[in-house]
Amino acid sequence: MTKDQRKGHLSMLVASMMWGAMAPISKFVMSAGLLGSVAVTDVRIFGAALLFWLFSPFAPKEKVDRKDYVKLFGAAMFAIILNQGVFITGVSMTSPVDASIITTSMPIVTMVLAAIFLKEPITSRKAAGVLLGMGGAILLVFGNRLMPGAGQSVAAQGASSNIWGDLLCLFAQCSYATYLVLFKDLIAKYSPLTLMKWMFTFASAVMLPLTIVQFVSEPWASVPVEQYAGLAFILFCGTFICYLLVPVGQKTLRPTLVAMYNYVQPVVATFIAVLWGMDSFNIIKLVAVILVFSGVLLVNRSKSRADVEREGRESRKNEKRRLASGGIE
Repeated sequence: MTKDQRKGHLSMLVASMMWGAMAPISKFVMSAGLLGSVAVTDVRIFGAALLFWLFSPFAPKEKVDRKDYVKLFGAAMFAIILNQGVFITGVSMTSPVDASIITTSMPIVTMVLAAIFLKEPITSRKAAGVLLGMGGAILLVFGNRLMPGAGQSVAAQGASSNIWGDLLCLFAQCSYATYLVLFKDLIAKYSPLTLMKWMFTFASAVMLPLTIVQFVSEPWASVPVEQYAGLAFILFCGTFICYLLVPVGQKTLRPTLVAMYNYVQPVVATFIAVLWGMDSFNIIKLVAVILVFSGVLLVNRSKSRADVEREGRESRKNEKRRLASGGIE
């Protein structure tokens, strides 16, 4: 593993841990019933755009090619608008359990899209790693259902399921997977700050006319200080820092491996929920965590397109040497 790859793994791990922490923190922010999901999304998008522009003068100047602005707009649509906005709408229509399970589909979708568009091989090790991680994430979600006395809770959660909400959550995962695959060259071309500055600017331009009225009408003066602290974490750590770190991982890691870190989020969310007394730790959760990280390890050790091409070149060279020697070994 190279130094850049280690940096990519560390960046994705830290970002995934922050995103995992966002789940219970977001629930805490909205628990008072004063702020809705749209307001939280607007804080993330508008606030992040402002932060990226405020910090951009302190970074090395980077010129964006005119033809790439259209690509940046497309990246913003797939990675921010169609991912964040659609997912939150889907979550509001269906059960949290359904939404959590559907998020496990992203590495699979990413693996398939990478095979189609980037010609990344779907090796048995990579497929096994994705399925292993997905199994761990689903087990983490269903863990409490398997414990004694969970019947009434299961029935209550299942009652809030909605097929249209489920489909929206699935669409959001497919959208982000598309971003990881189709915009890999754009991500490699520019620095994370330049990339995110323009992506969040375009996302803000789209969201502003759609949600500004609702955003302004929220009872901001009545929001407690604790909720504002939660919003600050969501904005600065869960959005600004994370979206600076993710492109670092995307530059050095394969799309499927980047998507695999999606499985780390429910692990972190579960541990925080346990620490806050919102959940309890048990043997099922321990097995789930082991499965998740084993899956990430398997995908990391699977062959990439570059590996397959290098082995092909070496095989052809060996064949030429064998033929040149005039003998059959």
